[in-house]
Amino acid sequence: MKTKTKAENKRQAQVRTFTEGKILLPLVRFALPVLAALFLQAMYGAVDLLIVGQFTEVSSVSAHVSAVSTGSQIMLTLTNLVASFAMGATILLGQQIGRGEARKGGETIGACIVLFACIGIVFTILCVSGAGMIATVMHAPREAFDLTKIYVRICGGGMLVIIAYNLIGSIFRGIGDSVTPLITVAIACVCNIVGDLILVAGFHLGTVGAAIATVGAQAVSVVISLLLMRRRTLPFSLEKEHIRFHRELTGRITRLGLPIATQDFLVGISFLIIQAIVNSLGVIPSAGIGVAEKVCAFIMLVPMAFMQSMSAFVAQNAGAGRFDRAEKALRYGILLSLAVGTVMFWLSFFHGISLASLFARDMEVAAAGADYLKAYAIDCLLTPVFFCFIGFYNGIGMTRFVMMQGIVSAFCVRVPVSFLMSKRVPVSLFHIGLATPFSSALQIVMCLVCMAWVKARIRKNGVV
Repeated sequence: MKTKTKAENKRQAQVRTFTEGKILLPLVRFALPVLAALFLQAMYGAVDLLIVGQFTEVSSVSAHVSAVSTGSQIMLTLTNLVASFAMGATILLGQQIGRGEARKGGETIGACIVLFACIGIVFTILCVSGAGMIATVMHAPREAFDLTKIYVRICGGGMLVIIAYNLIGSIFRGIGDSVTPLITVAIACVCNIVGDLILVAGFHLGTVGAAIATVGAQAVSVVISLLLMRRRTLPFSLEKEHIRFHRELTGRITRLGLPIATQDFLVGISFLIIQAIVNSLGVIPSAGIGVAEKVCAFIMLVPMAFMQSMSAFVAQNAGAGRFDRAEKALRYGILLSLAVGTVMFWLSFFHGISLASLFARDMEVAAAGADYLKAYAIDCLLTPVFFCFIGFYNGIGMTRFVMMQGIVSAFCVRVPVSFLMSKRVPVSLFHIGLATPFSSALQIVMCLVCMAWVKARIRKNGVV
């Protein structure tokens, strides 16, 4: 019998397993650092808009806020696409750990590095060379058109850094470590705040300064994160020969991650369409929806944290064949995030103007943002349910269903409803925003139907 080395024992100790013992406390412990990381990530995006809104000349503040909100929405869509695709690595690593195959992680990570480097090069070319076309498609208001184009071009030039930043977080969540991604985001957030204060508040570079600070902060975060990784013991070894194109592993990562990425990308496109619809109404509604989206990044933090945590927790239990534990985790996640969602509903619906005013000195912009937030307040009661379901289905490997329900809700409900509401006279951002809770309600119905099918399949075959 082969004796384990001290390094192997240390690596095994680094793996956090969720397949035995209590469910609620480990799930919450894992989710809290994820929540903190998401909060800092939301702060990361909000700081740009906050500082631009507060330190830009009053005569041009609406144009700069509109440019940053539109440009950041574009970059958020691309970043979410990458992060969603990287979920394939999170799920695969989690399932490998559940099956007791953590040592295979080195080859998995090596395949990820090659795959995501190629994606980064493509996105860089797209954003740098096509920034003007993207701003045109987004119907960026005339006053903010050139600024939007510059923001996309600068951030697009740093896509390789942005991708590395997101990939590091996905890898660590896959091995049950939600603390390291928190450290990475914290570093980026601090650097971004400092960069914004220097470039926007100090040198008055406005949109340009915000874009440079965004990319620079993530570059610093990646470098420091890599240094931290070298000093800690991973549950697998990553050698130079692992960093290559691995057909089988790349295929498995793609089969798991591509449906999630496709769903998130098309859902992101649906929100970009809504942004374009509102942009066509003028610079004030455009800036207002941008402000509202930044607030929404905070009020949806808890459901998003449970969605990501659920994927990692369920993936390990799916790998170990423990569906009962996965289902209990789903129920706990829904109940906890729904309790918080009720509080967020009250804040957003009745105090939206106060929340929007944090990001806009112009009261017209704040009022427009508050109007849109009332619709999102309703979604605070629905998102906790279907976000947890999405995390659950990702964890058991049903990423194609996740893709399908997201696409159907986005293009059969969210886009048509927002377009129809934009044609009503007088136009109301509240009515346009109602497209989001309508689509969430449809997603919940689809998830419940799918759960009935999953349980029937398990009763019949013993597996999903």
